[in-house]
Amino acid sequence: MRTWREGWNDRIAATEDADAVDRDIDALINAVSAVPPGMVRRPQVAPREIPFDVVSGTAETPVGFLSLALTPRGLVSCSFDSEDTVLPRLARAVSPRIGPHDAWLEPVRQELNAYFEGRLTAFTVPLDLRLTSDFGRVVLRSLLDVPYGSTTFHTDLAARIGRASATRAVANTLATNPLCLFLPCHRVVPPDYPGECGPYTGGTAAKQYLLRLERERRSPKTPAF
Repeated sequence: MRTWREGWNDRIAATEDADAVDRDIDALINAVSAVPPGMVRRPQVAPREIPFDVVSGTAETPVGFLSLALTPRGLVSCSFDSEDTVLPRLARAVSPRIGPHDAWLEPVRQELNAYFEGRLTAFTVPLDLRLTSDFGRVVLRSLLDVPYGSTTFHTDLAARIGRASATRAVANTLATNPLCLFLPCHRVVPPDYPGECGPYTGGTAAKQYLLRLERERRSPKTPAF
């Protein structure tokens, strides 16, 4: 059976605008090379080798496979959903011109590996937040203020963005976070934590794993809340 990705690859036009493709490639190179020197190795790719608006692939991690997608703006998806779920969403919201290119996802995979090995506490890959709403972007950006190894409550997150009465909307936004781990919604827990860690798109076991990993690796000066 053909995959969703293969079907879209067949629909990519055979005669592309060469200048437009080159501009896309240059933008993608700039997005990837924005990662600080020494953190990743910039892949060497021949000009016009990747005529896509979205580069997609997967990463195998201790909490399962993640579906990844990168645009010229940055990482647009890091999801526990399968590619058959993620790619149609990207086609509607970003572009149907989607294709694989492992080399361009290498910086993302390297940072994920470093995170799970306990060597990285803050991701540096540029992010593209177009898969969420304006309100969602405010909520998800606020997650970056929750330190590695600490946790917060939905109510505190709502208050932090000046929407104390929007706790349910905040919870709904976290449930549809398109950039899991990179925007750390796993750090938002219910009031009775550590008795219960709360729901998570990757499953309760994955959330417990991430919280434990960060708790064990955090600096002694990092507050738990």
